[in-house]
Amino acid sequence: MKAESSKKRLKISKELWRLVPQYFADAHAAKAEGKLIAWLPPMNGAIEVFRAMDIVPVMPENWSPICAATGLAVDCIEAAERMGYSRDLCGYLRNAIGYIHDGMKKPDQPLGGLPAPDLIVAFGGGCIPAMKIFQAFTERFQVPTYLADGPQIPPERIDDEAIAFGADRFRDFIQWVEEQAGMKLDMDRLKEVVRLSDRACELWDQIMDYRRYVPTPFSAAEIGVMFVMVVLPGTQEAIDFLEKFKEEVEERVRGGIGCIPQERFRLFWDNIPLWYNMGLFNYFEKFVSVVVAETYSAAWSIRLDPEKPIESLALKSMLSFPLVSNVSLQKRIDMVLDSCRKYKIDGAILHSNKSCKPISLGQMDIKRALMEELEIPSVMFEADHMDVRNWSDAQVKNRLDAFMDMLEQRKFGTHTR
Repeated sequence: MKAESSKKRLKISKELWRLVPQYFADAHAAKAEGKLIAWLPPMNGAIEVFRAMDIVPVMPENWSPICAATGLAVDCIEAAERMGYSRDLCGYLRNAIGYIHDGMKKPDQPLGGLPAPDLIVAFGGGCIPAMKIFQAFTERFQVPTYLADGPQIPPERIDDEAIAFGADRFRDFIQWVEEQAGMKLDMDRLKEVVRLSDRACELWDQIMDYRRYVPTPFSAAEIGVMFVMVVLPGTQEAIDFLEKFKEEVEERVRGGIGCIPQERFRLFWDNIPLWYNMGLFNYFEKFVSVVVAETYSAAWSIRLDPEKPIESLALKSMLSFPLVSNVSLQKRIDMVLDSCRKYKIDGAILHSNKSCKPISLGQMDIKRALMEELEIPSVMFEADHMDVRNWSDAQVKNRLDAFMDMLEQRKFGTHTR
């Protein structure tokens, strides 16, 4: 199957496709100028520290969806499998390992590929594949590596003592960065970067909240805009983009302009999107339906206090894996139910992700809770967010067609076909 992008209706999406290549071009230019390049996981406080010290943060996990969307992922994944990595492992892991050993050698990489790291930050939390990915990076590049040792506890149990411990470990991390960079961190500059990150999260929350309107101003087909939340926190560039995004969404809400003319059904998506088949989100439009909300977009906003930058970044790091680590099944169920209430959902699409079992665990319980507590029916299908070889177009669409026909009969007493 050839990678299929989604049809986008927002003007801001054109701006995004200026930002994406510019980000990678800037990273390569910085490398050529002798600036330090740091590879690290997304959504942790190290990003703001690097921004404040003019070190370029690069998130290889974010690179994997680009590989899937451009078709490079299959080559990288198969390279990892030839090295002995099982096809049952995380797609991000297989793509990342295949990329650093094979994909980086290709002369025609999308967007010029990733600049090699000078520093690596490996966080000892989140999912096990994420930790093993950074172990592989360290072994491959042989550059200075910091293994963060933050407390891993459920979000509701993070208290002042845990934050104090995390802040102490974070100061140790900052000292390490200062030693590698040969310069001291300017705390005023860090406060400014944290302020920009917090403002980006505020704007993101406001933008996502507008999706509760009927008709919704945009759908999951536009979810690629979260690129700015992953790679550009702590920058004015992210603020400028998100403010334009918010203005466009507000204008659509005021004018009653939806992403499709009518909304017969409002749908919820659980799990990571199919990066090689984002067009699936548009597939539901033939049923006059729209994917209004999803679990994944909720993971990219953690509010910060600029006056307490160290404590805020330590807390952000502890909360950075809310869907895959230290979250009870009941908490996950509550998150889904709350979203379905807020966004007036008629039906839920549950992607049982072969490549990410931690996020997929408990989906049968979620399915049951949706029906028992909210009378919202759902459908589950198995696929893989990275590996297109695990996608069966006809099989999945037959299941989705039958589900949409059931929704039509349930709500209106008619059939879709």
